[in-house]
Amino acid sequence: MSTPRYDPISRSLHWLTALAATAAFLLGPEGFGRLMHEGTDPATRWDIVWHESLGLLVLGLTLLRLLWVALRPGKPHFDMPLWMRLLSRAVHGLLWLLLLALPLTALLALGSEGHPLTLLGGVRLNQFPGIAGSALGELTDWGELHGSLGDALIALAGAHALAALYHHFGRRDGVLAAMLPWRLRR
Repeated sequence: MSTPRYDPISRSLHWLTALAATAAFLLGPEGFGRLMHEGTDPATRWDIVWHESLGLLVLGLTLLRLLWVALRPGKPHFDMPLWMRLLSRAVHGLLWLLLLALPLTALLALGSEGHPLTLLGGVRLNQFPGIAGSALGELTDWGELHGSLGDALIALAGAHALAALYHHFGRRDGVLAAMLPWRLRR
């Protein structure tokens, strides 16, 4: 039996993840590596502390969401052409992949370049044993990859939002309303 809306936990985790990922993107310091190489202590930069804290929040929320997707009672079903359903699955799969890859590439970037992880509340992890100088740490420029993946996530999330608006205003099929935190009046 299909329901017309996602359950409250799915909706809450979706919007919390969207807000945290967007805020982390907006607070992502330009030239982070340059600042660190110039000797800037990341703990003195509120944008870096918030960016890194939000990045770990995104990872935690994404893992919780994946667990909930496996356990939740069901999700809404909407009639749409096969190509649209396949495209939707591909976009959602890429979003999940990016939400997992971004925090991991950030940790690899910090570890491979010897920079600390600085979080809210003064939490600091100065070293990432096993990454600095390792084959994995030297595999690529993890900071550059992290930035590119962040741009890709925001672009794909924007396309995802535009598709939801198309479903709402063009198709009028309830896709957007199913994920909104409030009920739309008819």
